[in-house]
Amino acid sequence: MIDQQLAIESLYKRISEPEFVSQLKPEDRQLIQSTLEHLDQGRLSVCQKIEGKWIHHAWLKQAILLYFKISDCFYFEVGPALSFYDKIPLKKWSAKDFVRVVPPACARFGSHIEKGCVLMPSFINIGARVGAGTMVDSWATVGSAAWIGKNVHLSGGVGIGGVLEPISTRSVVIEDNVFVGSRCVIVEGVLVEQEAVLGAGVMLTASTPVIDVTTAEKKTYRGFIPKQSVVIPGMMDKEFPAGKFSVPCALIIGKRTASTDKKTSLNEVMRLIDGQI
Repeated sequence: MIDQQLAIESLYKRISEPEFVSQLKPEDRQLIQSTLEHLDQGRLSVCQKIEGKWIHHAWLKQAILLYFKISDCFYFEVGPALSFYDKIPLKKWSAKDFVRVVPPACARFGSHIEKGCVLMPSFINIGARVGAGTMVDSWATVGSAAWIGKNVHLSGGVGIGGVLEPISTRSVVIEDNVFVGSRCVIVEGVLVEQEAVLGAGVMLTASTPVIDVTTAEKKTYRGFIPKQSVVIPGMMDKEFPAGKFSVPCALIIGKRTASTDKKTSLNEVMRLIDGQI
């Protein structure tokens, strides 16, 4: 993959040139297309955990932007009632994928959806990856290049931010077995570690204070939710030149327990597809 990476990086350096598209060779186009196919099939991923640390492959974001650059908009239909005009086709499904897709759920080509997922009416953008057994509930969105782990529940109306530019920006990562409550918004490269539970309406950006209030001395995180944390929305006072105002924060009020797991276990029933999770 090193040669592929170097070739993509070399092409991306020229992307702003006026005659870039017209000067591309057939093998250049094939390289871009094959890289997106690797993302689509899960052989490559923008995010990758190596020795306990999340690595974000900027060159794969470059490949996605190159794919946008060389693609033209076209009309395509999904059944007799829905038609679209876009540069990126939608994924096509079959029974062998073991993914339940409820209309009008959409996943763009270049995203990877593992077996056992349930996609309620929702949207998954190019470059995103969704792990096995995950539920993407109604009107949830998974942004470009985001990573969603296994057995995650993204409740109704959840917004997972996508990041393609700036290239160096980290993607949002939601690790395995996380429960994300309704109308949560997670953006700007926030990392939510495994088995965390986010209550409805939690808003997380890279700068949002995440305050652990379970001990006498508070501990504050930013851009990061520790594993098994139970998190709810909060407010905190902050001084400005015009006075003191309340600004949003998130509060860690405990750790996930067996009783917490019971409240979320009903989701497993919804993930059953032909006897597989």
